Amino acid sequence: MGAIMDTPLPTSPLPTSMPIAGHIDPVVTARDITARADGRVDLLGLARPRIAEIFAEAGLEPKQAKLRAKQVYHWIYHRGVTDFDAMTDIAKTMRPWMSERFVIGRPEIVVSQHSEDGTRKWLLRTDDGHEFEMVFIPDADRGTLCVSSQVGCTLNCRFCHTGTMRLVRNLTPGEIVGQVMLARDALGEWPKAGQADYAALTDDLVDDEGGYSPDGRLLTNIVMMGMGEPLYNFDNVKGALKLVMDGDGLALSKRRITLSTSGVVPMMGKCGEEIGVNLAVSLHAVTKEVRDEIVPINRKYGIEELLQACADYPGASNSRRITFEYVMLKDKNDTDEHAHELVRLLRQYNLPAKVNLIPFNPWPGAIYECSTPERIRQFSNIIFEAGISAPVRTPRGRDIDAACGQLKTSAQKMSRAELDRLAEEKQAALG
Repeated sequence: MGAIMDTPLPTSPLPTSMPIAGHIDPVVTARDITARADGRVDLLGLARPRIAEIFAEAGLEPKQAKLRAKQVYHWIYHRGVTDFDAMTDIAKTMRPWMSERFVIGRPEIVVSQHSEDGTRKWLLRTDDGHEFEMVFIPDADRGTLCVSSQVGCTLNCRFCHTGTMRLVRNLTPGEIVGQVMLARDALGEWPKAGQADYAALTDDLVDDEGGYSPDGRLLTNIVMMGMGEPLYNFDNVKGALKLVMDGDGLALSKRRITLSTSGVVPMMGKCGEEIGVNLAVSLHAVTKEVRDEIVPINRKYGIEELLQACADYPGASNSRRITFEYVMLKDKNDTDEHAHELVRLLRQYNLPAKVNLIPFNPWPGAIYECSTPERIRQFSNIIFEAGISAPVRTPRGRDIDAACGQLKTSAQKMSRAELDRLAEEKQAALG
């Protein structure tokens, strides 16, 4: 462990926030950095100006702080390096100074699981001991990382297992972008000259086969569809995605990133203007009665208000359609009449839309059942015949509870002793 830093590092002003609707517990105050027990500051998730600010607060002259921040930023986000000693363009005398005060972290892997269909799920832990999950879904022509934005969830959508969790706190930018960094570590996708040394700790996760894009990358798309409501953690999600999209950072196109919301209407336009990624909306019902039941935020922001916000979403077009997610619940939202009403609503608001039909993924205690395959097919046909794309999503990772709506940290399924034992075994295996 490094030495305690000489100079306390104040944090930036707290990110702006808005009142949270739904079933919540007290939330830890928003922050951009999670404090570490060793006193060092984790630079992961920080933009260049923020890194320069922290370097200056730690004692570097402002001009030098700016230069060092530019160098460190490149090594963190372009090279995937986690060790200051590997930063060859930084003076050898400077590297120990940095190592004593700062760290370039990753979320701790508590448990990793592999589905028989190739899906992978990680249970991760923050520096202050909170757990959350992320999922990687490989397909024939793409690899999608499903990223979490909160520990727990603000909302209590009745069909969603994640929604049964308490909200613990928002994830910081570092904890959000750290999921992407960890996935690239695991997939071995950093430039070989500077590949993260952390990848050595995840050899069991590295996939050396194939490639989905011209540059051979396996991770091609990101969806903010993991644990939590991203628009209730707007500032931190925005900060993380800006790093992901930065041409000098992870350099993933905004067209390959999709943010999913349950319908936080006041933040939707802000998302389009300030982040500019694709939008997905968890619709799941076409009547007030049903949506009030299964997506309770509808009681605050109704279907008409939500669809108008979709119609106004900056950048939406036929080439960048809004995706409407619709979970298929037997005898609840799956009739022909529901399908026709969905078509009517999309036409009324003149929405460039695609509808993803999601077979309900069961979980212990769920009060709903999945619609039959025949009913789902008929529902899809009605929408297709109206000229709107309505594919049926193939469930992925069901055997490891990684499918849509199933994410709920294994910490709630295992005892603390079991988790600590697994962590000790992992550490022992790593030597």
